[in-house]
Amino acid sequence: MKKYILPVVLIFLLFLSNTGCKKFITKEIVGDYPESQFYKTQAQAILAINAAYQPLAFTNANNNRLWVFGDVASDDAVKGGIAGDQSDIELIDKFNVTPINGNLEAMWGLLYEGITRCNIVLAKVPSISMDQALQSRILGEAKFLRAWYYFTLVNIFGDVPVILEPKNAADLQITQSPVADIFHNVIEPDLTDAATKLPEKYSGADVGRVTNGAATALLAKAYLFQGQWELAAVTAAKVINSNRYSLNQIYSRNFDAKYKNNANPESIFEVQHLTGQDPQTGNQLNQYFAPQVDGGYFFNAPTQNFVNEFEVTGNGVYDPRLDYTVGRDTMPWYNGEIFNKDWSPETGYLTKKHQQPLSEIPKALKGDASIDYIAIRYADVLLWYAEALNESGRPAEALVPLNQVRKRARESYLYDNTLPGYPNIPANLLPDIQYTNQSDVRKAIQHERRVELGFEFHRYFDLIRWGEDYAKQALQDKPNFNYAINKHFPIPQSERDRNKALHY
Repeated sequence: MKKYILPVVLIFLLFLSNTGCKKFITKEIVGDYPESQFYKTQAQAILAINAAYQPLAFTNANNNRLWVFGDVASDDAVKGGIAGDQSDIELIDKFNVTPINGNLEAMWGLLYEGITRCNIVLAKVPSISMDQALQSRILGEAKFLRAWYYFTLVNIFGDVPVILEPKNAADLQITQSPVADIFHNVIEPDLTDAATKLPEKYSGADVGRVTNGAATALLAKAYLFQGQWELAAVTAAKVINSNRYSLNQIYSRNFDAKYKNNANPESIFEVQHLTGQDPQTGNQLNQYFAPQVDGGYFFNAPTQNFVNEFEVTGNGVYDPRLDYTVGRDTMPWYNGEIFNKDWSPETGYLTKKHQQPLSEIPKALKGDASIDYIAIRYADVLLWYAEALNESGRPAEALVPLNQVRKRARESYLYDNTLPGYPNIPANLLPDIQYTNQSDVRKAIQHERRVELGFEFHRYFDLIRWGEDYAKQALQDKPNFNYAINKHFPIPQSERDRNKALHY
């Protein structure tokens, strides 16, 4: 999403005279474009596609609850925060989920708002007389974003209604389409087409828009989530063999606002945030996940189970990704502070990802941070590739991308002078995986995904796609979890009330 993009829904500016209501109601609306007068120019086409990016952002964390479904529902996190605050999140954490849960309505509405904006672009922009290369690119952006929104929808809700063109409210009585059909008829063709229309990279003011690398990567993920292993492997290999991406030398730079977009070789697609704008375009997660002492709400607290997943040498040296990811007692925190377990009363831990030091974002702007959300990064693609190769019966080949990810993690010691013992790699830290039994390699990949991508909102969706046995074992501390019932979350009651064609 462009950092300074304004939504296409224009603000109505009404000026109220001191002379009373009579004068007010005759005042002309300033800045109001009837739809018949919009979507006419190249500038308006750009505004329209800019608006389609906006639902991705965490500018309002009350609306974008991807972290609740990806993290809190999983074994990585609990709600955290003050007891009783955001109680609907705790109901998801405990799997006491009913259709009236506010998180369901927030995400459903947000994702369909994104789809609606994409559909408008795809319907209106082709008729605009404008630069043809720019027009094609805008349509590619809309196809990618629509695929992203549908991909997220089916992973949270399962079967959902498909809407591929602007519709009036009276035409929205639409039943659900099966997940498999949505992948095959919407997500895959949208991403395939987007990859042909989008550029390899951007410069200047357009940096942050989606690229053909992002479209190809999301297509690989779509194949992976359907268990289409050969297609997933071939498509992930296209991203890898493009030689456009590489792993950051220091893992933590993926979550550092100083290394955004083109300054981060690992970033394939990231959601843009910019502080200090009016209206606000910053990242509110900086406040949601921070300790109260830093002006935060300490939500999304890591579990002991998650911390225990990290490897440790015989000399007590942990995988460095643990302290890049988690604030834990007596270890360095931001702002020159030492983390205190009392800052997170529920678990004693907080996530460090999605947070910035006060030197960058002061308390007064805590909920308006400049840190982006990296939705797709190169390490994720390497692990998709490893998984696809292994499930295709090629476990020895899968070790190559898997060990690339492990190598980067241990070699952070060569480049990060804040690590104890820098620049020497501790003995026996994160050795390469060498066994080639498919089952063991599968477990190694699943472990690596958890520690590499923790608190990036992927975990619950991984648990579900890895099947009932894996999910039940991982979520055994959540006794209300039932795979058949909780594989997908219920369609919100507000949508059930509006759309009588739904079945559930």
